[in-house]
Amino acid sequence: MVKEIERAGLPVVHICTVTPISMTVGANRIVPAIAIPHPLGNPALTMEEEKHIRRKIVETALEALETEVDDQTIFDVKY
Repeated sequence: MVKEIERAGLPVVHICTVTPISMTVGANRIVPAIAIPHPLGNPALTMEEEKHIRRKIVETALEALETEVDDQTIFDVKY
């Protein structure tokens, strides 16, 4: 489905916890998440720390959307 959406001209970003799966399904822009039960955060952290992590993941995904890619690319989140 990712390939078809991109063929229509819409960039797609996979935010995922298991990047090899995204590579297998053919995602072009991949942003690693935190953990399978909590992909966009860590409930053991304070609310402020959680917000910081979530913001960084989303900012990285938005940067990935703006980036032209020719091959599959994993975008590292800078915490």
